[in-house]
Amino acid sequence: MRITTWNVNGIRNPFSYQPWSTARTFSAMFDILEADIVVMQELKIQRKDLRDDMVLLDGWDCYFSLPKHKKGYSGVGIYTRNATCCPIRAEEGLLGVLCPPASTTAYRDLPSASSIGGYPSLLDITDLGVDPVALDAEGRCVVLEFPAFVLFGIYSPANSNGLRDDFRFAFLSALDCRVRNLIRAGKRVIVTGDLNVSREEIDTASAIDDIKKAGMTHEEYVNTPNRRIFNQLLLGGGVIGGRDEGREEPVMWDVCRGFHEGRKGMYTHWEQKINARPGNFGSRIDYVLCSADMREWFRDSNIQEGLMGSDHCPVYAVLNDTITISASDASPRHVQLLDIMNPLGYFVEGKRRKDWSVKEIPPFSAKLLPEFDKRRSIKDMFTKKPVPKTIPGDPKPASQPESSQQEIATLPCPQAVPATAHHVADSAEDDTPGPEAAPGSQVDTRKSSGKKRKSFESEPVQHVKRQKSGASSSTTSTSESAKGQQSLKGFFKLKSPAPTKPTDEPRLNDDHVTANPSATPSHESVQDELYSAALAQTIAASLASAASPRTPPPVSPLSTTNKARSPSLSPATAAKSSWSSLFTRPRPPVCEGHAEPCKRMLTRKKGENQGRWFWMCARPLGPSGGKEKGTQWRCGSFVWCSDVGRNGAG
Repeated sequence: MRITTWNVNGIRNPFSYQPWSTARTFSAMFDILEADIVVMQELKIQRKDLRDDMVLLDGWDCYFSLPKHKKGYSGVGIYTRNATCCPIRAEEGLLGVLCPPASTTAYRDLPSASSIGGYPSLLDITDLGVDPVALDAEGRCVVLEFPAFVLFGIYSPANSNGLRDDFRFAFLSALDCRVRNLIRAGKRVIVTGDLNVSREEIDTASAIDDIKKAGMTHEEYVNTPNRRIFNQLLLGGGVIGGRDEGREEPVMWDVCRGFHEGRKGMYTHWEQKINARPGNFGSRIDYVLCSADMREWFRDSNIQEGLMGSDHCPVYAVLNDTITISASDASPRHVQLLDIMNPLGYFVEGKRRKDWSVKEIPPFSAKLLPEFDKRRSIKDMFTKKPVPKTIPGDPKPASQPESSQQEIATLPCPQAVPATAHHVADSAEDDTPGPEAAPGSQVDTRKSSGKKRKSFESEPVQHVKRQKSGASSSTTSTSESAKGQQSLKGFFKLKSPAPTKPTDEPRLNDDHVTANPSATPSHESVQDELYSAALAQTIAASLASAASPRTPPPVSPLSTTNKARSPSLSPATAAKSSWSSLFTRPRPPVCEGHAEPCKRMLTRKKGENQGRWFWMCARPLGPSGGKEKGTQWRCGSFVWCSDVGRNGAG
C-alpha cells in the first residue's frame, strides 16, 4: 500500500503538464502515481468550486478541508482507494473546534466513540495566542482514522516574510501537541504534507547563504522557533540545548530521510520565479512521518522529482503487505495490512469479505455533501415511473387531472407548420390569387383532433402565417407588386435610390426603358435600372474627383514617375516607422556568459527600484544558487531596461 503526498499548487494545475494532460482525470492521475492514499495540499478552491470529477470518482472516496473565508487559498484533500482502505472516522482541523456536517457540536465535544481524540486542552489552546476557529478554518488539516493508524494531511502556513510568524508557530505547536496526545492514548500516527519547514542545512540548498546573510551560527539556525519544534518531534532531530517541557522525547520518524540518510539534493520544492528546478536549487519541506514504533512497517520511500505539475514534487512511502504489531502485554503478531486498513469484517486474512458501501463512510466524506449525495443516475432518465392506480368511482384517471387535460388542449398543434407548408405548395400549384381560399385549405388538412384543431384555429400566430401564405401566392399580381420583398435580389438592393444631379445618365435610362414600348416595365426592372444609374453616377463622381485640378497635369511620363517618387511622402513613411518602432517589443540584449538573448524581469521587491524592468541571463539557476561563469547555468549578466536601446545595445 502506497501513501503519496503532493502540494499541487492548485487542484487542476497538474493537468497542464505531462503525463497528466493526456487523460486529464484524477483517476488516471492516481493510477500513474500508483497510490492508495493521495494527500493533496494547496488546492486553492472553496466548497462552491468542487465539481463532479473531483468528488464522484469511481472507486475512490475523498475528504476536503477548504478555507471558509479566503478565496483561492490553501485547502487540503485526501483521496482513499476503496479497494484497499476505508477510514472509520474523519474530521478537519487540529484543535477540534469545528463542527461535523449537519451538526452544531464540535468534534472535540463528541462522544469518544465518534471522535478521533487527542485534542489540545483549553489551556494549550489559550497558550497558542491565536483564534482557534481561525486556525482550523483556513483549510490546512484533514484527519482520517483507520484501525491501523491516524493519518494527518497537513498544509502548514509559510513564512510570508515574517508577517504571520505567530500564526505559523501556533500551527506547528498545535500539531506537535495533537500528535503527542494521540500517541499517549496508544494510537499510531502518520503525518504527511507540506510542513513548510526544513530540518537542517542538508535539506535546503540556500542554507549556507542564508546563515551568512543573517549572520547566525549553525546552532542558531537549527534553533529557530519553528525548526526547533519540528526537530524535537523527530527521531534524530537536531536539538541544541535542553528540550522544551512536554517535548522530552521524540515520537516521529522521518520516513523518506530514514531510507536515504545523508543524501544531498533530495529537495521537494523549487522557486518558480527564479526557475530553480532545472538546477535543483530547492528545499525539502514535504514529508511522510510515522510513529517511532512503525518504522518496520515501511519498505520504501522516495521523492518523485521527475513528475512535473507544480512547484513541489510528490513524496511517497510504501507499507508492507504484512506488518508486525507489538504489544507490551502480548507477543508480537503478524497481521495483513488490509485487515486493519478497513472497518472490522471488510477483510479477513487479506481477503475481502464485505463490499465497500457509501452508507458506512464517515459523515465528513465529500460524497455525502448535499450537492453530491443521492445524485440521480443516468439510468433513472430511461426508467418509467410507476403510474398510480385509478381510484374507484373517479371518472378521470389519477395520472391525468382535468387541469392537465385543459393544458394539453390549449397547446399548439405540432402539425401546424407542415400543414401550412402543404397549403402554400397547393396554392402556388393551383395559382389561386385570393386569400379567401387559405383558411379552407388549412381546415381540410386538420381532421384528426377536434380539440387541437380548435386551439389551432384560434391561435393568432397561425393566422399571421395564413396571411403570409396568401401574400406569397399572389406574388405575380401587379396590384401588390410594390409591397414587401418580391425576390431574393431585393435583399441586396437599396430601399430608395440616392438623389442624383440632373445629368445625361438618367436620359440613357429612360431611353432604355422606352426602347421596347410593347413591354410593360415591372417594378423590379425599374428598381434595377435606378440602382444601376445610381451606381454609375457614384463611379463617375469618384473618377471626376480623382481628376480634379488639385492634381497637376502630367507633363511627361518621366515627370509623372518623378512625381510619384516625390519626397513629400517621406514624412508619412517616417511617422509610420517611428510609431512601429515605438510599439515593437525591444530587442533583448545578449548575456555575457553565453551570448544568448536575455529575459526581461520585473522588480517586485519593495524599494526604490520596485516596478523597474531589467534584463538578465535566461538560463536557470545552478545548484550553487549564485551567478556562475563558464558553466551551463545562469551567468551574472544584468542591466536595467532603461539603460538599453530598443535595438538591444547599451
